[in-house]
Amino acid sequence: MAASTCDVFSFCVGVAGRARVSVEVRFVSSAKGKGLFATQLIRKGETIFVERPLVAAQFLWNALYRYRGEYSSPTPYGCWAQSPLHCCVWLSPSACDHCLRALEKAEENAQRLTGKPGQVLPHPELCTVRKDLHQNCPHCQVMYCSAECRLAATEQYHQVLCPGPSQDDPLHPLNKLQEAWRSVHYPPETASIMLMARMVATVKQAKDKDRWIRLFSQFCNKTANEEEEIVHKLLGDKFKGQLELLRRLFTEALYEEAVSQWFTPDGFRSLFALVGTNGQGIGTSSLSQWVHACDALELKPQDREQLDIFIDQLYKDIEAATGEFLNCEGSGLFVLQSCCNHSCVPNAETSFPENNFLLHVTALEDIKPGEEICISYLDCCQRERSRHSRHKILRENYLFVCSCPKCLAEADEPNVTSEEEEEEEEEEEGEPEDAELGDEMTDV
Repeated sequence: MAASTCDVFSFCVGVAGRARVSVEVRFVSSAKGKGLFATQLIRKGETIFVERPLVAAQFLWNALYRYRGEYSSPTPYGCWAQSPLHCCVWLSPSACDHCLRALEKAEENAQRLTGKPGQVLPHPELCTVRKDLHQNCPHCQVMYCSAECRLAATEQYHQVLCPGPSQDDPLHPLNKLQEAWRSVHYPPETASIMLMARMVATVKQAKDKDRWIRLFSQFCNKTANEEEEIVHKLLGDKFKGQLELLRRLFTEALYEEAVSQWFTPDGFRSLFALVGTNGQGIGTSSLSQWVHACDALELKPQDREQLDIFIDQLYKDIEAATGEFLNCEGSGLFVLQSCCNHSCVPNAETSFPENNFLLHVTALEDIKPGEEICISYLDCCQRERSRHSRHKILRENYLFVCSCPKCLAEADEPNVTSEEEEEEEEEEEGEPEDAELGDEMTDV
């Protein structure tokens, strides 16, 4: 039986009509909730649907320190190149404030990431960034990739969130809220208070407030104990007590009677948990898009070899200069994508190939009518870990126990984490090495 689908397809773009006839949302079980199922044959490699988010926002640290600044967090993170003076080079490019499209040209991105101002990229025509189309808000100067994005933001939420000439005033309520968030949620970032702010601002500006409230209510709810676990995961022991401070600042900046429940202690915790478990990570990069375009070029074998060597060396230079290739990063809430359950052997995957917040869900294999469409909440490396390790990550980040075919097939395996497996192998070989389990939260 199909589940209630309040506007569940309304944010699909391009192939929205096809999505309505090729998939449906059904109730699966009390444990899994709803799921997305194929209603007709979907071929491997086919785009199942493309969806824009209800709201999206760039992570605050990612947006703030694009170039150079000071930091006071106790440990340097992979997204900073640290100097002896604790001066950090923030390596993430600026992004459109609405769709998160990278605003730098690919060559500019390469120059900054390699630290080589004279770095030149071949085939510059493959870069799709159009600086001549960029526009900023005339009041607060935030940048957009196009007039369309500026208008879309203005019509949906930016009238409420625009600080006007007070954009640099530390006492402005929104600036106080953002600074408080940065002080309790260091990189690597997994969520943003501004995603919650845009939810409220959207309701504030909407003529049909009930429609937006219904849309936001589509996302799964957790029990009080589960919400506490999510808060603990996002803020940690040190900052968990700061949730009340965030709530007070959030209320001061954005209170809206239509969603007054979001501003109570319990309601704010629920909203926080909703964003923490349903926020899909978004990454955009003009350089990455340029590389993909290069891969698609039809070249003579010798030219292909030279281009591949150039790109390999470019990545080595980036690795040497910054230690990591970084995107514009943020998160968004996607209605239809949120209906996709997890599997450690997914038959579909999510991606952002258009260098903006448009999410593509693509079939990894043929999917038969009636078959559930599953994505993975784990990255490729995490999916190769032991069943116990996978369950540990999923329990910590999403509060469920996976019962996909791979996990069921491995049910009789020892309950040891991958770290323990590696340590046992190292002890047997007599050559211990550092082994760690990636503890990053994968936003889905």
